[in-house]
Amino acid sequence: MREDLKLRLERFKGQFPVDASVEDRVARPPVEFIGEEILELAVSALLQGENILLCGGKATGKNILADNLAWLFGRPVYNVSFHVNTDSSTLIGTDTFSGGEVRLRRGPVAQAARYGGFCVLDEINMAKNDAVAVMHSVLDYRRLIDVPGYECIPLHPAARFIATMNYGYAGTRELNEALVSRFAVIRMPTLAADQLRQLLKFVVPNGAEERIEGCVGLFLDLNEKAVNGEISTHPVDLRGMISALRLMTDGMRPKDAIAVSVTNKCFDEYEYQLVQDVVMTRFA
Repeated sequence: MREDLKLRLERFKGQFPVDASVEDRVARPPVEFIGEEILELAVSALLQGENILLCGGKATGKNILADNLAWLFGRPVYNVSFHVNTDSSTLIGTDTFSGGEVRLRRGPVAQAARYGGFCVLDEINMAKNDAVAVMHSVLDYRRLIDVPGYECIPLHPAARFIATMNYGYAGTRELNEALVSRFAVIRMPTLAADQLRQLLKFVVPNGAEERIEGCVGLFLDLNEKAVNGEISTHPVDLRGMISALRLMTDGMRPKDAIAVSVTNKCFDEYEYQLVQDVVMTRFA
């Protein structure tokens, strides 16, 4: 990362110390993000006060990047996994009875606003547009949450929102133009062979070189078939590939490790056979 960005990050952390009550939410991610150019783009945008939307295909490292950004900025992390039933109470909070009176039990967005956290809005395009409309005043120049029946919650100056989305997944929908306009959008590129190799060596440091090369080749082969429409994205699973490599390192036969971690995720028989054929070219 550029030296000027490193200096600005240190100034940011010095300017906004973390509240002691949420220090446990500041955690080093288990995997470092690989991709300096994308990392610099995201850091620059966040330092300027922007909220960012990470969009890209499966296994492009969107969540890993979000966790790494929170760690670099030294901020507590709050996660929201969006689904079709996500509503404003999931994000902002809901009424609860405590101490003989009704109080607001703050949701992750309100908590991030209070403590200056980084709120990760995972798969934001899974929710209905009317559910995320409540975020408009949070994400634009107003930077506040107006909760009916309660006080206005102003955003802490260090609070940022990082949204992720997979375009074209089942159950997803087009994002509202008003919502998209409130984000700086970063397209996540597909991992190249060198990046995959570096990632696998980092996650499974005792993995055999031959096995790592086989997993890299298999992942790229499956990804190419998915891009060409020959198979679905189900077997293009980087988490599964990491799991398979760990199982191989632990002594499981390569074909069995790939089967339980990758191949068996194909429930269509025709697709299963196609993936099995690709696996046999790498792990005969």
